[in-house]
Amino acid sequence: MEADLERLSAGTLGWTVENLDYFDPFGADAGAPGLGRAKAALELALLCHCWSRQDGQDAQLDKANALLRAVWQHPGFPGLLTAEPEAAAVYRLVGAALAPHGVDPWTGSAPPAAEDLAPDGRLSYQRLELRFYADKAKVRHTIEPYEDLIRTNVLVTLPAAPAGQPPEPPVTVPRAYALTHSASYLSDFGRTAPGLTPDALTAAAGLLDRQLAYCVRHDWWDLAAQLVTARHCLGGAPLDTAVGAAAVRCLARAQLPSGALPGRTAADRDGVSGPLFFAKAYHTTLVTALMTVLVGVS
Repeated sequence: MEADLERLSAGTLGWTVENLDYFDPFGADAGAPGLGRAKAALELALLCHCWSRQDGQDAQLDKANALLRAVWQHPGFPGLLTAEPEAAAVYRLVGAALAPHGVDPWTGSAPPAAEDLAPDGRLSYQRLELRFYADKAKVRHTIEPYEDLIRTNVLVTLPAAPAGQPPEPPVTVPRAYALTHSASYLSDFGRTAPGLTPDALTAAAGLLDRQLAYCVRHDWWDLAAQLVTARHCLGGAPLDTAVGAAAVRCLARAQLPSGALPGRTAADRDGVSGPLFFAKAYHTTLVTALMTVLVGVS
């Protein structure tokens, strides 16, 4: 399993750096319109934000950060983040929170006003996400404290729901993503304790493991990588569990010789190349790379 994990790490990080041109929303290969052109760069910035926590210098990380600095300093970048007005405040917040070191996070503009980040009408998970990035970007807001957000978060409410006939999968795909992202935000991607009670942690870990087992059986690669990350963020040692080890083997089988994961699920294997392949592969490749960085292999 250790060899599989090392190959996953080297391959996904290597592919990411070899394909930096595709992450540049102002490069010749940028294909998506508007905000879509910025999403790959934002996801790369999140990977580098966590990758940068490791000790020592890394030439691959330096290359990725150099691209991100160029993107964040491009005069057209703010316009990409505000291309969809209803999401503009949130994406500007994420962009500021993940800005490369030494770069003006607001590129000369003012941060979103507190009313633009109002919690009204947002789900508990969405308020948690907003608070996480607002705090990281040092922006004022009126979102409730983490202690209150935890009580209504899916990590607490879903495992505590009345048990009936076990669903297959245990939770829906949107709820599974809410679980994984919540674990990351509550722990700052494994940097701090998530704040759940011991009983809530045990129940949440059990639900994550059941969902992970389903994803491994059905080759849902993207969610499998994120669920391993979530178990780590809750303070566990997912690679020491049978289902965590199975997830690593599942991802290693899916990895292409290039180092990339071909898409979110086995259904995404379709032989496309170039920009079309990048559009399918980059997200799952990045979250798998992030998983290997967070569990300590890179």
